[in-house]
Amino acid sequence: MLEPQDERILHHLQRDARATNQQLAETVGMSASACWRRVRGLEEAGVVQRYTALVDRERAGFAMSAIIHVSLERHDATFVEQFVSRVKARPDVLECFATTGDADYHLRVVARDMEAYNRFLDEFMFRLPGIRHVRSNVILKEIKTEVALPF
Repeated sequence: MLEPQDERILHHLQRDARATNQQLAETVGMSASACWRRVRGLEEAGVVQRYTALVDRERAGFAMSAIIHVSLERHDATFVEQFVSRVKARPDVLECFATTGDADYHLRVVARDMEAYNRFLDEFMFRLPGIRHVRSNVILKEIKTEVALPF
């Protein structure tokens, strides 16, 4: 369980990871050295995994986005490990979740256009061994895209 000071730090880091330690300390009402120690502790504990920039998908040239529902033929370790390792290696797969329900996995994929998305399906998804079923939902409009946790 996180302490309230850590939650305040994380809340502000999620909003602006480029803030200096001094700015962050002032925002959360701590000394700069205490804030630095807490941030380092959060990083070392793996709570803060990395720092990154949020890029607008469409402005960066990725006009196409889809959710893919994947069902595996078998769930033995070999097929699962192979599927997971290949999906992890694909930069156009932004997220992959093992799920319950009708599909075993849900992937969020981006592509520059429909032609590139079709190539992704034909040259990658449909060639993975052990796949029983692949269903796509093309994202028409992103209503809410958030990565910040609600502290």
